[in-house]
Amino acid sequence: MTEENRIVSGEQIDGEEVTIEKSLRPVTMSQYIGQDKVKRELSIYIEAAKRREEALDHVLLYGPPGLGKTTMAMVIANEMNVGIRTTSGPAIERQGDLVALLNELEPGDVLFIDEIHRMPRVVEEMLYSAMEDFFIDIIVGEGPNAHPVHFPLPPFTLVGATTRAGLLSAPLRDRFGIVAHMEYYQEKDLAEIVLRSADIFATEIEASGAIEIALRSRGTPRIANRLLKRVRDFAQVEAEGIVTKEIADQALYMLNVDKKGLDYIDQKILKAMIELYQGGPVGLTTIAVNIGEETETVEDMYEPYLIQRGFLKRTQRGRIVTALAYEHLGYDQSTEK
Repeated sequence: MTEENRIVSGEQIDGEEVTIEKSLRPVTMSQYIGQDKVKRELSIYIEAAKRREEALDHVLLYGPPGLGKTTMAMVIANEMNVGIRTTSGPAIERQGDLVALLNELEPGDVLFIDEIHRMPRVVEEMLYSAMEDFFIDIIVGEGPNAHPVHFPLPPFTLVGATTRAGLLSAPLRDRFGIVAHMEYYQEKDLAEIVLRSADIFATEIEASGAIEIALRSRGTPRIANRLLKRVRDFAQVEAEGIVTKEIADQALYMLNVDKKGLDYIDQKILKAMIELYQGGPVGLTTIAVNIGEETETVEDMYEPYLIQRGFLKRTQRGRIVTALAYEHLGYDQSTEK
């Protein structure tokens, strides 16, 4: 199983999943479950901007994949009663691509750029004046006939989303007036999301079944909805379509997702560190070689959740497996050292 089809990855998997996600997305702050701190702050800024009849200040949303950054951008546009244009950093290859997007904006509109840290630097630099003073200067013509054209823009709101805020340049980061950190979800919020999604799917589910799925969803709504779909399939074939705690447990066991949301790749990382390196410290490159993945993949996709749940620690000498991981995987730490 690679990262592309890993069921507990926060990344989107395919076009069908994108379509399903759209049907599950809330459209207002009141419908948006979780991220209470972000919602509270944004609600204040949105209300203030509406009272002043101004565009909302530019917003940067950062955090792990699958936590609802795209959904939040759409909610912001809905709450401001404006249109939204969506794109991604890699899709804006040339300055002309950005000009075309900006040219489509109406006053107050939201321009959402996902993976904004992957935007080419030459395009990013054009954004500076667009964000700060609502204009861009473009060169028209070639050679001796080339001349600059001052192109004014309507006031707009740029909402940027990134999983790697540290890769944003300081000039771009400083132009966002509102910076919001999207955090992993609490299990009660995930259970509520699972219940809401089950209702949309017309799937009968018990509260205990929703909690069981939430417990294994790695604090991530996208994973919760993905697991729900697979548990729903299992329930339809094995349990007359009703998702109970027992059915959820059986389905998730079949999917190799354990009680803490770890799949076999997470366990492979921890077991390799314990069995081959006595729990560490181990370098990130060494871990990546042992599981056959790129170093960046381990650092971005696997490690954050293991650290967040207390199974792994970063130190100056390398990564260390914690006592909690030994206990969870059934190892005796005293005999492994």
